[in-house]
Amino acid sequence: MNKSFALSGDLAQPFVILACALAALSAGLLLLELWRTRRARGSAWRIGATGLLAVLGLLAAVLRPVGIVSKGSLVGPKVIILADASRSIDLPGLEGSRRQMIDRALAELEKRSGEVRYSVLAFGDGAPTPVDGGGDPAKGAAPGKGARAPFHPRARLKSDLGAALESIARAADEQPAAVVVLSDGRLDRPGETGAGEAVKAALGALQVPVHTVSLADTAPRDASIRRVLAAGAAVAHQPFSLRIEIGCDGGLACGDVPVVARELREKGEPTELASGTAHVVAGRATVELPMTIERAGARILEISIQAPEGDVIPENDRRYITLDVTRDRVRVLHVAGRPTYDVRALRMWLKSDASVDVVAFFILRTPADHVQASSDELALIPFPVDELFNEHLPSFDAVVLQDFNAEPYGLTKHLPSLARYVDKGGGLIMVGGPDAFGPGHYGGTKLADVLPVELSPDRGEQGVDLAGFTPRFTEAGRVAPVLAPLRALIGEDLPEMPGVDIVGDARRDATVLLEHPTRKTASGAPMPILALGEHGSGRTMALTVDGSHRLLFSAFAASAAGRAHGAFWDAMLGWLMRDPRFEPAVIDVRGGCVAGEDTTLTLRPLPGPSGEATVTILHLGSGEVAATLKTPVDGSGAAIDLGAGKLAAGGYSAVVEIGKGTTKGPTTRRDFACESGGDEWADSRPDEDRLRAIAAATGGVFVRAGDAGQLPLPAATQVATERQVAAVLPVWAWTTMAALLLGLHWIMRRRGGLT
Repeated sequence: MNKSFALSGDLAQPFVILACALAALSAGLLLLELWRTRRARGSAWRIGATGLLAVLGLLAAVLRPVGIVSKGSLVGPKVIILADASRSIDLPGLEGSRRQMIDRALAELEKRSGEVRYSVLAFGDGAPTPVDGGGDPAKGAAPGKGARAPFHPRARLKSDLGAALESIARAADEQPAAVVVLSDGRLDRPGETGAGEAVKAALGALQVPVHTVSLADTAPRDASIRRVLAAGAAVAHQPFSLRIEIGCDGGLACGDVPVVARELREKGEPTELASGTAHVVAGRATVELPMTIERAGARILEISIQAPEGDVIPENDRRYITLDVTRDRVRVLHVAGRPTYDVRALRMWLKSDASVDVVAFFILRTPADHVQASSDELALIPFPVDELFNEHLPSFDAVVLQDFNAEPYGLTKHLPSLARYVDKGGGLIMVGGPDAFGPGHYGGTKLADVLPVELSPDRGEQGVDLAGFTPRFTEAGRVAPVLAPLRALIGEDLPEMPGVDIVGDARRDATVLLEHPTRKTASGAPMPILALGEHGSGRTMALTVDGSHRLLFSAFAASAAGRAHGAFWDAMLGWLMRDPRFEPAVIDVRGGCVAGEDTTLTLRPLPGPSGEATVTILHLGSGEVAATLKTPVDGSGAAIDLGAGKLAAGGYSAVVEIGKGTTKGPTTRRDFACESGGDEWADSRPDEDRLRAIAAATGGVFVRAGDAGQLPLPAATQVATERQVAAVLPVWAWTTMAALLLGLHWIMRRRGGLT
């Protein structure tokens, strides 16, 4: 409760000023009169004192002061606490982990919760989020009462203080009186240089002190992979280099550190791409690892070092990175048994596409042919099967085997290599004809295991049916994006085919897009005509007819001006190369993947396909299923978030298929890496100099976690809740007092000889 005095509220301010001026003038004239008359000292003193009292009495009678009694409470200023929620807070700190230091600093600050209103926010990437009962930065809500839970927000892959301060400065509600930052100083933004000016720019018009609280002061004993940089773009089949930066701190003796780069495979051990030795000098080293990656797309690389004894953070000795490998042109090996119309049409299309680099072979003579001429007189050379499939096979993105018999040309012994090529990410297309599939001696081989259709080892069981027929679309074929360009030109109609290779059922994970209208497999299912499949990291396609040229030149092709042939093969090759246009969906990892933290996948199906979407997350290397997620898809193409739970460190492949049973479409795949610490653990050194610079530039104070309670926070403001006004004296009392004082002054003047 506070007591104060004020003037009566029934007198306008100009009259108050006039009354005060007249009173001052009266007092001045009285003193001037006494000075001129040169009265005795005692007489002058009595006259002057009573005169001044009379003037004050008259002034009080005019102004009539009142007493004010107010009751209220103290309201603390709003203070926002920004706590670092990046992965680096799990590194060693002042005492225990840096996360524990945040808990200690919050406990120290909460001792002063009666003086200020705290909003505890976690910052990482983007706008900060409330934690532990902390308020919304736009509303300034105070933290909840009672015991506070330990600080454990979702781990962030960045530590962007600039974005957090910009969000606070843009808030439309009550602005904070101060900001307290709890961090180790290892920030993505602001950078190491110019941190203070960058923070002031982020605050903009918000001029408040930013106090900084350090969670760690010394670097732990740690050897780590600081950064992995690609020297130039990574292009398939072309050499490039990875620049690996190594750090060694905390007094750890490193010397020469071995470095290895490997590519993770869907199953089996990683493939070593390059290795080297980093020579550490003054705690730093850089090593260049030249390498060549044969397959384009997202590749998961494992970069590891052999740290010396005493390394306390082994998790940052191994990094998993996603490297997007591009291709300048699609390299296709086209091998055909004879120059038929179908072979000619496909070869012409491959050569007409500027984005395709095609190497084509037409087999016109076999090694068993009896040639009556010397080798230097021959215009036709033998098929270089050993050279192609022993040396150059990995350099091709796709292999097309069209009506080609493997046995006479010595390809049979290379079929296991071709199967491994597919398993490691290559694409394979087998096109039908009299010497394809079963008649081509592929049944019972390793290559048959990667095809999307089953082949019998007995050549006699699966030959060729020469009867003409018209293929039909399956339910999956009607909704598959890979056939959308063809259907846009010809609709449901397809040209008559001159015959078909007899094959078995589609494999369990394959997708049949075209089927035979009458012919059945041994199981009673319609025989596949066009089937797509995945094996290992690669894709395969089986087209059991040799009549696709009828989409280019025939009476049927005239309705689409022959464009259907190019649309069909462009989509087939695009799907083989994982072109996003022909994928049924796109899947991403929202916010990245942090080992041990909840992972969220965002599924974006293309408009059209509907049914049930199944996302299978496979661990690269072991091939084990880490999680299986299911969600309905309504065909609108709306994005869907799926919780994948907590994943261990390593590489993963998310495989998506939409639909089930006979309506299941082709699958799509997304490889991604999951790291224990990522960039946040790459450099474990705290940066107190950056925190000091931020505090100094904004008028704040730098302290360590244990001294957080000593920060100079703004003082509280009293807010009145009740106010009572009462007159000090009644009006008649003020008037009587003024009259008495005037009378006393008149008497003193008479005694002093003044009239």
